[in-house]
Amino acid sequence: MKKIIFFLFLALLSWGSVQAQLRLNGYASYLFDDSFDNRYTSTSYLTGRINGGFQWGVGLTYMLQQDYGLELMYYRQDTDGPVNYYRNGPVSDVLDVGINYIMLGGVRYLQVHPVFEPYGGLMAGMVIYSNKNPEINEPGSITKFAWGLRLGSNIWLSEQIGLKVQTHLFSAVQGIGGSFYLGTGGSGAGINAYSTLFQFGLGGGLTIKLGEQ
Repeated sequence: MKKIIFFLFLALLSWGSVQAQLRLNGYASYLFDDSFDNRYTSTSYLTGRINGGFQWGVGLTYMLQQDYGLELMYYRQDTDGPVNYYRNGPVSDVLDVGINYIMLGGVRYLQVHPVFEPYGGLMAGMVIYSNKNPEINEPGSITKFAWGLRLGSNIWLSEQIGLKVQTHLFSAVQGIGGSFYLGTGGSGAGINAYSTLFQFGLGGGLTIKLGEQ
């Protein structure tokens, strides 16, 4: 998968160098907390929270038309959060992870003003959770399908450079699971519950036109 993403970047870059239709984007956002609760019985549950925090990202947009583009993006967040589960009795722990989104999405721009350029779009791709403190026999990372949506606006300071304001939502389908961070060793009484994760963010960034558009 990493090789595929790398070659997609190269393809966009080589194509855009001839067509001069690329935009380089940088992102900085704050993500809010999200809780999850899979509770079945008094001895079968998984509850917790993913704490909010800073998220950064980069993206490369190819302008298919004047008002429509296709963007390949990477977002990163380092965070933690408390979890509670049952394994031979109630257990409390702290989840410590890096969350990596690799997304491909369409962007529709509204040409309403020379300075303000509102946009919106849908995204789809994958999220990779890296476990910073895995237990014995526990995986160091897991990969899940992810989708997202966003609304924002570019504010052009010049013909080539603009500021971004943006709100976005990322969702990882079955993103949090007992088998990821609770371990598979010991008594073997692990949890198979999963919970969909929703992460809502507010932020902005910088966009640069590479060539005439």
